[in-house]
Amino acid sequence: MAELKLATATDYEDRPQVLLTVRPSPALFPPLFHQKFRMLKPWESGMPLHQFLTTHDAGPSVRAMIINHATAVNAELLRLLPALGLVLSTSTGVNQVDLAECRRRGISVANAGSAYTEDVADMAVGLLIDVLRRVSAADRYVRHGLWKTRGDFPLATKLGGKRVGIVGLGRIGSEVSRRLEAFGCSISYNSRNKKPSIAYPFHSTIRELAANNDVIILCCSLTDQTRHIVDKEVLSALGKEGVIINVGRGALMDEKELVISLAHGEIRGAGLDVFENMPDVPQELFEFDSVVLSPHRAAFTSESFQDTAAILIANLEAFFSNKPLVTPVTDD
Repeated sequence: MAELKLATATDYEDRPQVLLTVRPSPALFPPLFHQKFRMLKPWESGMPLHQFLTTHDAGPSVRAMIINHATAVNAELLRLLPALGLVLSTSTGVNQVDLAECRRRGISVANAGSAYTEDVADMAVGLLIDVLRRVSAADRYVRHGLWKTRGDFPLATKLGGKRVGIVGLGRIGSEVSRRLEAFGCSISYNSRNKKPSIAYPFHSTIRELAANNDVIILCCSLTDQTRHIVDKEVLSALGKEGVIINVGRGALMDEKELVISLAHGEIRGAGLDVFENMPDVPQELFEFDSVVLSPHRAAFTSESFQDTAAILIANLEAFFSNKPLVTPVTDD
């Protein structure tokens, strides 16, 4: 990503106004944002977003809005923003955005593009190695003094040679597959459609994918069709030695069925970076040494935040200059 250059200072009121729906991380919104744009910050009022927009009569003047995964962009919110032309997400996923309603109103949608791709792929592989080699469990074993009192830690299992099925072979899924091939894993995938340019074996259902692999890695987006795509049937097909990794969205997995499968020894383990009702995590998962948990940090590194900031600024500059967006989202 090219290094960001400071813009020439202009009168504050002349800068394009951008609505920030949630308090941002300073790392994601460096000073350059405030030098280029006039940032509208509803949280400083102490009011909920909808109340702020109506009370301060701010909605009619807003042409661009930056959101995160927690901001629901629906018809109710959009009615308060009649001049809105751009919804810009700080994440890659936009399942919180009513894309059809945005299209109907002529509102463009853009996201963070590939800014997080490599970091999420790294985390997927890291979680898999941790579950198979029991790195976190072994760390606890040493810290709690059990090596001395109980002797050697139980044997783990290797990554090399594992059959890995990837659900969603987009940017992230492709980077995961590339990394795992270097470990000697065999790759197959499930996606909405078979990709003619991809040589990996394709499975038309996730159950079929699970039945033919040792590991399932979830990299797909959340839609009505993919909600709880990992259910009792899929976990059963994965089998006693199976491992599931989720770096996609929490609701891709039926967490109750996952807990039951783990408790009954019906799968080997799981590595989870996302959960259905974050930050609430099913307490039962804490009891399993075979489960590795991460607080939704797969995408977030200092480098990915720098890249995301550059992409957000580039999209805003393109929008206010009537140029094509850098990372547009389509609903096809």
